[in-house]
Formats: sequence, C-alpha cells, structure tokens
Amino acid sequence: MADRLFVPWTGRDDGPGPEHARWHSVVRGWVPGEQLHEGAVVLVGFSSDEGVRRNGGRVGAAAGPAALRGALASLGDPGRPVFDAGDVVVDSDLEGGQARLGAVVGAILDAGGLPVVLGGGHAVAYGSYLGWAGRPGWGVLNVDAHFDLRASDRATSGTPFAQMAADEASAGRDFAYAVAGISRANNTRVLFDAAERLGVEVLLDEDCTPATAGAFAEEFVARVDRVHLTLDLDALPASIAPGVSAPAGFGIGLDCVRAVVRAVVGSGTLGLLEVAELNPSFDVDGRTARTAARLIDLAVRA
Repeated sequence: MADRLFVPWTGRDDGPGPEHARWHSVVRGWVPGEQLHEGAVVLVGFSSDEGVRRNGGRVGAAAGPAALRGALASLGDPGRPVFDAGDVVVDSDLEGGQARLGAVVGAILDAGGLPVVLGGGHAVAYGSYLGWAGRPGWGVLNVDAHFDLRASDRATSGTPFAQMAADEASAGRDFAYAVAGISRANNTRVLFDAAERLGVEVLLDEDCTPATAGAFAEEFVARVDRVHLTLDLDALPASIAPGVSAPAGFGIGLDCVRAVVRAVVGSGTLGLLEVAELNPSFDVDGRTARTAARLIDLAVRA
C-alpha cells in the first residue's frame, strides 16, 4: 500500500453527465488486492528527490506527482477506467522507497492494470523495475538526455539502469535497454563505454526526428513482449520543459517524444508508463507539467 493514500481530485466542472467528464471526475481510489477491469490505468506517485540530491542535482522533484495530477485533472475523460493508488513518499531512505514502489507496481500488474508512475527523480525507474523484475519478456525504453548508467555504491537518480542491468545479470537474464535523446555533450566517455558494454541501443538527440524516433521505438518493441516506457522530461528543450532537475541545452522535439509514445502504444506492448524529473519549483506557468500530462493522456487514451 502507498504511504499517502488517494485524495479525491478536483478540476474544472462544466456540468453533470458523461459528456462533461474529465480526468478528475472519473478517477477513483485503488488499494493493492482489488481486482481491476482489463485496460484499467492505475496512477501511483513517487514523491522523492533524494536520488537527485545524491546525484548533485537541484531538488524539488518530490512535488512532481501532485503537479502532474493537477495538470491531468481538467483534461477530458480518457475513455478508460482510471484509478489512483496514492503516493510512495520518500525521505532519506531512497532504497526503502524504491522497494515500496516496486511492491505497489507489482500489485497493479498482478491485478491486471497498467501502472502509470508519476515521478519524482529518475531513481523512480528502479523502483518501477522492481515491480516487474522476474516477469519474462520485459524491456526498458527510455526517452532521456542521459544514460543514467553511473557506477555508485548507492542508488541515485543517475544509477537506475545500471542497477537494473546488474540485477538482471545476477539473475542470468539479458537486459533489454534502449534510450532515445542521448546528448553526446552531457554524457562522459565512461557512460558511453558502459552503454556499449551492456548492448544499449542509442539514438542521439542530434539524430532525433519524429521519423527516426518512431522507427527506433518500433525496432525495440518488436523484440520484447512488454515495455517499461520511461519519459525523463529533461530530454525536452528547456523552453518546453523548464521545470526539470537538469534542464537541457538542446533537447529533442516534442514531436519526437510523441512518436515514441505512439509507436509503443500502437504495438500493444506498453506494460508500464513512467514520467520522471518534473520539478515544479522551476516550472513556468505549469508548462512542464502540462506537457507531461498531455503525454500521459496520449499514452492511455482509449
């Protein structure tokens, strides 16, 4: 069970009846153990920026889940059942928080739902992974300016995919990991070497167009059964996504991110959606939160 339980949403209200329905009027609370109808979406927040702090970034991402709910609330009804499992709230015990998130994500999957995880720093990704680890056929597709393959003696927002790779190797399983939007300037040679050693598929930001990004995603989903799709908002230009822990100098176009989302959703392989690094403290007019909300809506709309 999440640390902070579901709180009823509020938002714009144009009148009664399903023709006026918006996210806030259809979302319902959910707790582990309750069964779900096929196609149901279950949101769970990861209220944490401890990983960002450990990685030397600017803190504030712990407020990301609340900002994302606020941006989603008044969007039109997505046309499928939507539930909210509340938030996993993390203080200095990042590892414990990741384990608790993994338990909630696993429960959502067991109940037949689609987890939509709201971050929070990108350390959220390892917690989400713990929810599906050991289930066959999964792979991770990351939209990100950074590999997040740092070597460290403890978890940070820069280590989640290195942690996943180590766990999968220890279990004797291959780790399918691809990342679109990598900035050559913002990743050291050590990180490129680590990616090459692990067989990571890479699409550089300078090579990203809607066509190349969509094709990259299509090639990845063709070789896995279920996709953990993680969207790090710092992949977008700072003009579009100023409210992130590490704003991009260049970034990739929003149409590239949309192409990735559409390719995964269109393939029928989306197993988990995650949004990371929203930092409302640095947002401008809710710009980053609104963009992230539209990407979530795009991914889950029936």
